[in-house]
Amino acid sequence: MMEKALDHLVERLDGLAPAAALVLGSGLGGLVDQIEDPIRVPYADLPGFPRSGVTGHAGEVVAGLFAGVPVLMLSGRAHYYEHGNAAAMRPVLEVLSGIGITKLILTNAAGSVDPDMLPGSVMLISDHINFSGTNPLIGEPSDRRFVGLTEAYDAGIRKALERAAKATGTALHKGVYMWFSGPCFETPAEIRMARIMGANAVGMSTVPEVILARFLGLRVAACSVITNLAAGMTGAELSHQETKDMAPIGGARLATILQHLFQEGLLDG
Repeated sequence: MMEKALDHLVERLDGLAPAAALVLGSGLGGLVDQIEDPIRVPYADLPGFPRSGVTGHAGEVVAGLFAGVPVLMLSGRAHYYEHGNAAAMRPVLEVLSGIGITKLILTNAAGSVDPDMLPGSVMLISDHINFSGTNPLIGEPSDRRFVGLTEAYDAGIRKALERAAKATGTALHKGVYMWFSGPCFETPAEIRMARIMGANAVGMSTVPEVILARFLGLRVAACSVITNLAAGMTGAELSHQETKDMAPIGGARLATILQHLFQEGLLDG
């Protein structure tokens, strides 16, 4: 199936050869509107690609010029909590690697554990804690499954994102992302635990993609758009609607950073 998806995508790209790809999280799909002359390929047309059932995830590949640079964006992802498969995004990332993608920037909507990092903020992920109890490489038969994650998040890409944020005057927090399996939100007790363990934000995605991308040899960075203060921090109940409502606010800030990143060629280093 991967070969069929790869061949179909290469045919649709019609000579476009992006070296970088972005995965867009909940409420962040509007970034694809900034692609010039977009080529849109629904996941349903690509064998092996998952179909996300989460509102706010379009489920399509969009390629074209972003800030003048060939880029491929994945509008939507599959989550572990949808099907119980932590490796649901493996076929997607294998195809990206197959078409020549070498750098991957992941985005997500996340809850803040830090009272000073408010909704609408953007956080550059410096490291993660896998609290889900699973791993996307379970079942991989080769010794390649023993992936080192000391530097899971590429230092060069992180520095480039920080330079882009500084140049545009956009606040960029840095912190540790903790992956919970979902789909229910965390409890106040779990958030207190996350804070003690060193997390700055919590969410239900991204970590399995980072592991898979490193397994495939891709350079990876990731950013969280903060959509809410986590459970127990305000006394209010959490909802996915809040995520969808707030993600575009932080998403606009993240878009400013990404536009400068590509426009100035900061990823080339």
